[in-house]
Amino acid sequence: MIAQDTLDHDSIQARTQMLDLKDVYYFVQVVDRGGFTAAGNSLRMPKSTLSHRIQELEAYLGVRLINRTSRQFSMTDVGAEFYQHAIAMLHSSDVAEEAVRQRLSEPSGVIRITTAVEIAQFALRDLLPVFLARYPKVQIVEILTDRLVDIVGEGFDLAIRGHITPLQDSSLIQRAIAKVPWCLFAGSQYLEQMGTPASPEDLAQHVTISIVRGGPAQWQLNETSGKEITVPIAPRFQSNDMTSTKEAACANLGIAALPGYICKAELKAGTLRRVLPGWMVADARMTALMPYRTGLLPAVRALIDFLAVEIPKATTFDGE
Repeated sequence: MIAQDTLDHDSIQARTQMLDLKDVYYFVQVVDRGGFTAAGNSLRMPKSTLSHRIQELEAYLGVRLINRTSRQFSMTDVGAEFYQHAIAMLHSSDVAEEAVRQRLSEPSGVIRITTAVEIAQFALRDLLPVFLARYPKVQIVEILTDRLVDIVGEGFDLAIRGHITPLQDSSLIQRAIAKVPWCLFAGSQYLEQMGTPASPEDLAQHVTISIVRGGPAQWQLNETSGKEITVPIAPRFQSNDMTSTKEAACANLGIAALPGYICKAELKAGTLRRVLPGWMVADARMTALMPYRTGLLPAVRALIDFLAVEIPKATTFDGE
C-alpha cells in the first residue's frame, strides 16, 4: 500500500509544474466521448496512454476527476465543475491562436452554414452574394432546414437561428445578430371591407391567418407601454411556410402575424397595412451559433462580422 505522505508529495510536486493544455483537451475528449475507449479511437491514441495522461492531470490538480470502474464511466462532482472550466480554457486558447492567425491569413476556404428556410429567403438571400463578392477565395455551402441541427456532430461552421425565447444554454458560442419584431398585418381590401381593429379585443371579430408553431392558437400581444394581453385565435388558414402566410394576407384572407421586415415592400406598395400599430406580437431575435471548442477560421469570423453588421439593416422595421 502506498503511503499517504507519498501521494501528498506527488501531488505537491505535480502542482509546481505548468498545467498541460493537452491533458485538459484529452480530459474533455474522454468526457465528450463517454469513456477512454471511444476517446482513444477518436484521437488514435492507445487507451493506456490516454488513461495515463488523465492520471497526470488528476495528480497535478490533486483531485479525482473521473470515477473508473469496469462497467461504468462517470465524472466526480469536481470533475463536472472542472469540465466547464476546461471547455472555456480550450476555447480561450483557440481564440488567442486565431487572433494571431487572422493577421497572417486571408479569409478563404469552405464555410458550411445552416439556417431556417425563412431566414435564408428573407434575410440572407441578398447578403451572401455580397459577402462572396467581397471575399473571392471563400466558398459557402448553405443547408436550409427548420430542424434543430447538431452543429458539431453534422460538421457545420455556423448556424443562424431565429427565436423568441432564449436559446438553450450549451457549449456553443452564441452571438446576437439582430432584433426581429413581429407585428400584425392585413390586406388593404380586407380592412376596407371588414374594418380596422382598434384594440386587441376587436380581433375576435376578424378572420385570422397563422403560422403553424405548435401549442395553443393564440397571439401574445405586447403594447409599447408594457401591457400584455393574450388573444385566442381560430385561424382560417394556417401554414408552416412564412411566404404562404404573407401571400394569404396579401390576398385579403385575414389578419396575420409576421416579421415586420419581410412586409416592408408590401407596406410601401399599399398591398398590406399594419394592424394595431401600438402592439407587437413577438420581440424575436436572430442569433449566430458556432462550435464552442474549435477556433474560428478567418472566413467564418469574417462572415459572422459581416452578418452582424448587415442583417440588422435588413431586418430593421420602423412600424410604419
